[in-house]
Amino acid sequence: MKILIAEDDAVSRRILEKVLQNWGHAVTACEGGREAWEHLEKGEFRLVISDWMMPEFDGLELCRRVRAQKRKEYCYFILLTARTGHQNYMEGMDAGADDYLTKPFNFDELKARLRVAERILSLQSDIQALRTILPICAWCKKIRDDNTLWQSVEEYLTSHTDADLSHSICPDCFEKQVAGLTADQK
Repeated sequence: MKILIAEDDAVSRRILEKVLQNWGHAVTACEGGREAWEHLEKGEFRLVISDWMMPEFDGLELCRRVRAQKRKEYCYFILLTARTGHQNYMEGMDAGADDYLTKPFNFDELKARLRVAERILSLQSDIQALRTILPICAWCKKIRDDNTLWQSVEEYLTSHTDADLSHSICPDCFEKQVAGLTADQK
């Protein structure tokens, strides 16, 4: 998995980077929130592990920015911090974090949480794929929307996309229509 680390402590960042690489992950490590944000804007990362307290802007700000993005794929966010206690945990989760690990962390616990992240991201990808499937009637070609209402393809596209539709006649339908008109005139 492609993981982005945001950690201002050089030793912690390097250890985390090496451990994740040894586990088979592609890792990009950053010194702070601003640098991590620049990487997030340029590339697709499915997982971010961020320290909370960093210069320029902290892990909570980074998490809020990730959540505000309109991303094609979900980004799982783990806060890794020395801040303990229920209030800090709730503040991190309210900012949009998916998980919260306190320092010093246990590597086995981190590995287990990464497996959870991978399962969630895999399920999210499956859901995204299912959302692209349109239930369409085989006979009348109407599409069922989320409210189980059946709409014409034209109505559905107009209400669910920014597409502008223009009308035309394909060659096969034109031939059928001409053949129908010719048969009617005989």
